[in-house]
Amino acid sequence: YHPHAKNFLISEAVRGEGGRLIDSRGRAFMGDYHPLKDLACRDVVARAIDTEMKKSGDDCVYLDISHRDPDFLKKRFPNIYEKCLSLGIDITRDPIPVVPAAHYMCGGIRTDIYGRTDIERLYAIGETACTGLHGANRLASNSLLEALVFANAAAEHSLSELDSVRKEQFPPLPENMEVSQTGEGGEMVLVAHSWDIIRRLMWNYVGIVRSERRLSLAKNHLAQIQMEIDEHTPNIPLNRDLIELKNLLTVARIIVHCALSRKESRGLHYNLDYPLRDDEHWKRHTFVNKEVCV
Repeated sequence: YHPHAKNFLISEAVRGEGGRLIDSRGRAFMGDYHPLKDLACRDVVARAIDTEMKKSGDDCVYLDISHRDPDFLKKRFPNIYEKCLSLGIDITRDPIPVVPAAHYMCGGIRTDIYGRTDIERLYAIGETACTGLHGANRLASNSLLEALVFANAAAEHSLSELDSVRKEQFPPLPENMEVSQTGEGGEMVLVAHSWDIIRRLMWNYVGIVRSERRLSLAKNHLAQIQMEIDEHTPNIPLNRDLIELKNLLTVARIIVHCALSRKESRGLHYNLDYPLRDDEHWKRHTFVNKEVCV
C-alpha cells in the first residue's frame, strides 16, 4: 500500500512485472530474505518490509519499476500510474513508497461449495467466507474467484430454495429491536474509543510478526474491552457502529484464540516463538464455534 493514500493498493502484479523493493538508500533487500527475492510470497515480503522499516526507522520502503518501458507501465497499470501521479509520483521515473497493510482475510465463516453455512438458510460469500480457496496464504486474485464463482453458486442455490421459503411465516421483530442510524443520545465516545483500541491492538500485537507474549497481552486486553462493552452498551441505543464494534471484537478474539492455539508458523501466521512449520500436528485448518476449537 502507498502509505499516504488511504486504502490504495499497489498491486502485487507490479512485483510480477519486475518491480524491485528497495530501501531509502536504493538498496534492494529482498535477496537477504528469500531465494526468489522480489517474487517471494506475500507473507515473506510483508515480514521483510516490516523488518527493514524497524531496522532503519523509516516510514516506508520503495517499490521501483522505473526501469521498465514507460509506455508499457502506463498501459499495464493505468490506475496505479494515475493515482501515483496525483500524489506527485511518476512511476516511470520514481520509486513508489509502500508499506504492508491488512488486505484480505484468509479465514471466515465455513461454507460448502454453494456458500451455505451450518445455520440453515444463512449463506456467506466473499471475504467473510471460508470456502476452501485459501490456505496459509491468499493467492493473487482469489478474491475475484470468491466474488464471482461462489457468489453465483450461492445465488443459484438460494433461488432454488426461494419458493419453499415464501410459504413460511416469519415472526415479527421484538419491539425493542429498533435500530438508530447514529446512536444519538448514547455514549458513542465509548464505541469510537473501543474501536480505535482494537484496531491498534490487533496491528501491534497480532499483526505481521507475532509472539506468545504479544498474543497473550492481546487476549487479556480484548477480554477487558469485552467486559467494558458488556457493562456500558445497555446504555447506548442500538446502532450500526455498536453492532459493528461487537462483531469486530468477536472476530478479534477468535483470531487471537486460534493464533495462540497454533504452535507453529505457517504462511501469514508467523510466531517468533514457533518459527518453523509443524506438518505433523498443524497441517489443517482451525475451526471455532461457541463450544469448541478444532
